[in-house]
Amino acid sequence: MACSGFLLEHEDFRLVLDLGYGTLPRLLGWLGNPVADGLDAVAITHKHPDHMVDLHGLFRARWFDARTARPLPVYAPGGVVERVAGLEEDDAGHVRSVFDWRRLPNEPYTVGPFQLESTELPHFVSDIGLRLTAAELTVAYTGDCGPDPGLADLGRDADLYIVEATDRDQQPATPPALAGRQLHLSGRDAGAAAMAAGARRLLLTHFWPGNDRERSRALAAEAYPGPIFIAEEGLRLALP
Repeated sequence: MACSGFLLEHEDFRLVLDLGYGTLPRLLGWLGNPVADGLDAVAITHKHPDHMVDLHGLFRARWFDARTARPLPVYAPGGVVERVAGLEEDDAGHVRSVFDWRRLPNEPYTVGPFQLESTELPHFVSDIGLRLTAAELTVAYTGDCGPDPGLADLGRDADLYIVEATDRDQQPATPPALAGRQLHLSGRDAGAAAMAAGARRLLLTHFWPGNDRERSRALAAEAYPGPIFIAEEGLRLALP
């Protein structure tokens, strides 16, 4: 199964949020070509491989078959470009020419029809919450994070709030979190974040392997009364 990756389409603009394991073949199949023609930008929340490793595959595809194309904008925190380049040998420097790297967090960027706002959230590494606002449409995405007051502002009045619901406690054999640090959310935490934000729809994602996703949905519903969706391959949502 694929890891984290979402394609957002609005006003003929296509933006990918994260490219984890197994997402690139699905993206290329959706676009109908092997070099991601038709993709306008990528935004990466953090450097963990389940959120960005297929960015390397996208680099290879474009380097070998579309290197004269306009560099693809990639919005990402520190460590992502270095991780992609670290998978290369002779062509490591070209990672910076195939992609137009833009640092997160930062002041708001204009990305096609969207304003991209970014905020740092608590995780094992720098994780960037993303908020994309266009005329009559707002989508927000947490990446991976623990509970934080900033989640309410990140998803404020969003038409869709994509929130991680790792629910690591569902698996009794899961190693315990570091003492004093909750760096992932439960389904109940995700629902509470969506409720505090006043989000119109909640999309739960990033489930611990083997988890009961319907149980995560039920936990989220204890805190959030609105529509709750489960992220799965091939899911399509019409917005707003």
